[in-house]
Amino acid sequence: MDKTLQTHLDNLWTTDRAAQNAAYAFVMQAAERPVDWAYAIWDEVVVNLTHADNHNRAIAGQLLSRLAISDPDRRILKDFKTLLNVTRDERFVTARHTMQSIWRVGLAGEEQRALLLKGLKTRYDECAKEKNGPLTRYDIHVTMRNLYNAVADEKIMASALAWIELETDPKNRRKYAGVWKKKR
Repeated sequence: MDKTLQTHLDNLWTTDRAAQNAAYAFVMQAAERPVDWAYAIWDEVVVNLTHADNHNRAIAGQLLSRLAISDPDRRILKDFKTLLNVTRDERFVTARHTMQSIWRVGLAGEEQRALLLKGLKTRYDECAKEKNGPLTRYDIHVTMRNLYNAVADEKIMASALAWIELETDPKNRRKYAGVWKKKR
């Protein structure tokens, strides 16, 4: 691991917001593709999923989602429950950032994709009772659409459309369906 990368990885968890934001931007860009340093930071990222600072939780959720493609040992299968739990975070912005990134877990393989879709279905069902339930459901559809666009798995679209059919609020139903009407 080069010195620049190591410095940014060290700064991911700092209380200096400027250094943390710079580190975040650098590391997220680097993790767009498979990396050979995922396991060097994996456990630290997982620990930060439950950190007291919501910025750390948001960063950890987004980063772990990206690291799933760099996980030949399939550790994400064990840590997915903790990752998904961040989509229930008390700070809605933290939950939302994680939800908007979690689709990347599905890029890691069929087993990871199946686990992700099962977790999204659980969130979809339970969030109906939450304060921001309709927005969470919308984000779940955007998440599924991002995954569908990346892997072209028709089961993803079929699941999402089936969930929309069960929506009782016509306004929300139209909003969710709009995610799927966009150009493919």
